[in-house]
Amino acid sequence: MGMLGALDRYQRKHKWLGLPLAVVYKFADDQGAYLAALITYYGFLSLFPLLLIMATVLGFVLPGHPELQQQLIDSALAQFPIIGDQLTSGTQPLRGSGWGLVTGIVVALYGGLNAAVAIQNALDIVWGVPVNKRPNPFLARLRSLAMLGLLGAGVLLTTALTVVGGFGERFGPVVRVGVVVLSVAVNCGLYIVAFRALTVRAVTVREVVPGALLAAVGWQVLQAVGTAYVDGQLRGSTQVYGLFAIVLGLLAWIYLAAVVVVLSAELNAVVAGRLWPRALLGPFIEDVDLTRADRRSYTSYATSQRYRESEEIEVSFRGPDDPPEGRDRDG
Repeated sequence: MGMLGALDRYQRKHKWLGLPLAVVYKFADDQGAYLAALITYYGFLSLFPLLLIMATVLGFVLPGHPELQQQLIDSALAQFPIIGDQLTSGTQPLRGSGWGLVTGIVVALYGGLNAAVAIQNALDIVWGVPVNKRPNPFLARLRSLAMLGLLGAGVLLTTALTVVGGFGERFGPVVRVGVVVLSVAVNCGLYIVAFRALTVRAVTVREVVPGALLAAVGWQVLQAVGTAYVDGQLRGSTQVYGLFAIVLGLLAWIYLAAVVVVLSAELNAVVAGRLWPRALLGPFIEDVDLTRADRRSYTSYATSQRYRESEEIEVSFRGPDDPPEGRDRDG
């Protein structure tokens, strides 16, 4: 325990190490991997229908401008490097009878709304919102509808940046770097709005800026990694292998994006709630000296399980050397 004890004392005194460790521990405590998996499931199911909705809406809004429609679709698909090239020429508007079109749009919106509800659930868990304070299914889907509107605005902004980036290829790396920086700034602003809108807890802009910046940079990195994966692994592959590689690669890419979002939200909660430093061995052994941040974290986990306003939850902690009847109350 000598070396581990020294490392524990060091990370408790140094924010650059203690803060990331606390974020990872809270991610594990909140079962962040499962939250990201749920977002991935609904995100994967809703991705293709939402692309069809976009193509359909553009067909109504810009009926006489097929080239502009295709340019907007290509710019949107550029945000998904694993499948963008494969869908660039294949995404076509929904056609048929009016009722068939309405049914297709309703089904697509249902999938997209569920993906946004999964993100809401994750953010409420991260912020320790009690169950009885979380929105009911109807209100949650109204919030999700606003989220889809925000996503549409983001697509328009990133489309404009994609066009500018295309012109930037002619002017050298300086313009390209400027476009990347501007893209990160735009995405950071979108994440700030989303992190505030998709949780019922009242959070300030200052409280969500760290996570929004991390998410924006992470999104940019994932796009670059996804493009490299397509260029290095899928070019020249057989049709069958390429199909499986696209599906598995897309699932992995969406999951990584969901993990980045959950980790970014965890960073916001840890910084805002001063939930660091954590005990190094806290998640692994029972006999450990808990920090104040540990106690605040475990208290939050317990109180977030309140299902009724009349329900009272009291949390207490016993020291490693204290008898069971000697309790140190916290919360």
